[in-house]
Amino acid sequence: MPHNKILRGAVVQTGIPQLDQETYLSVKTLKDSAKVTRALQIAFDEAELGMKEQVELCGIPAPTFQEALRAEEIVRRMKAYGLSDVTTDDIGNVIGFRPGKGNGPVLAIGAHMDTVFPATTDVAVRQEGNRYFAPGIGDNCSGLRALLQIIRSLNEADIHTEGDIYFVATVGEEGLGDIRGSKYFVATHKIDGFIAIDNTEIGRILKGAVGSHRYRITIEGPGGHSYANFGEVASAIHAMCIAGNMIAHIKTPTNPKTTFTIGTIQGGTSVNSIAPSCSVEIDMRSVNNEALLQVESEILACFDKAVAEENALWSITDPAKQVHWKKENVGNRPAGMRPDDCPVLQVARSSLKALGQELTNYGVSSTDANAPVSMGIPATCLSSGGIQHKCHTIHEYFDKVDIHLGPQLLILTALGLVGCEGFKPLLPKRE
Repeated sequence: MPHNKILRGAVVQTGIPQLDQETYLSVKTLKDSAKVTRALQIAFDEAELGMKEQVELCGIPAPTFQEALRAEEIVRRMKAYGLSDVTTDDIGNVIGFRPGKGNGPVLAIGAHMDTVFPATTDVAVRQEGNRYFAPGIGDNCSGLRALLQIIRSLNEADIHTEGDIYFVATVGEEGLGDIRGSKYFVATHKIDGFIAIDNTEIGRILKGAVGSHRYRITIEGPGGHSYANFGEVASAIHAMCIAGNMIAHIKTPTNPKTTFTIGTIQGGTSVNSIAPSCSVEIDMRSVNNEALLQVESEILACFDKAVAEENALWSITDPAKQVHWKKENVGNRPAGMRPDDCPVLQVARSSLKALGQELTNYGVSSTDANAPVSMGIPATCLSSGGIQHKCHTIHEYFDKVDIHLGPQLLILTALGLVGCEGFKPLLPKRE
């Protein structure tokens, strides 16, 4: 496993497989070419414009499953920045298409539109110097800023790519949205590579996708009076407590890291009632799909045992007086890992180095990249630049620090992958 060292105040991973030097030299040469240099300079020059755009987009509420208003504004801006082919698909993703010369690979770059906050949340941005306060200002309005900046930079620098690029503003990345926008896009479009934009740490390049299975489990019975019906009917809450105790003793592997938690619990009607219903929501995670399925199997088996035990404790044999359980799948994010020689990883790492930045996080997370990674599509997640704080809280804020670096990294990586201006694509076409 990679170790960490401290370099100029940043934590830098060591023990990372060597970067392919031929790829790096190609990317370095590409970076120094006239038009690409111009595109990178535009990203630097337009940082203030980008920040203004980030603030404006943040002011449009976009809870998961309610992204339509923000989507309309992104459609307008994509068209204004020179994309003539901009559509909204059947589930709400905004898709802007920038054609290449038709003889290269197809790359998708995506940033999610949704936030974790209800529509009633105050999302007006408050600025104090270079610090901006608002729910969602970093996650993921910063990613949307970077996505739109790439479009502006490529068009203003008059760059013509060999391959095609899809610019996608996705729905449903957060929570119970279950990366539905990303899943739908990769299922309906043939692409050769994918880059998600999420997080702000410029040195973070994800090599793996943390998958998650999520269930809402409900135990139900007839319920009754705590005194009058004691011993006659089983309790849904008691059965759930038995299941929770069993689950708490499950052991999972540390490699691949596999986790679980009962995240919510609710049920019962009053303090003097035998509970007729109790529900929990369970989250299970791993970078390995087989390990994920194994812990899922063990956890679900606990509910069979728990309801059987609760019914047996009171010698209840009448099904009408017993408790029973049911499950509802509320999340399925597939897992996966990309090999270190994956072209998207190699070009992204080469671009980071060519820009003079350190690789500080070569790890795994759960993002829109999960869907393509799980399908074997070369993919990663890169960051937007700046520094986000207290994400997923109403106290979220964003520091406008070197925000040009995110778009620059994305521009150079994208151009290295699809090719441009006499430079051959480094992303192979998939069969």
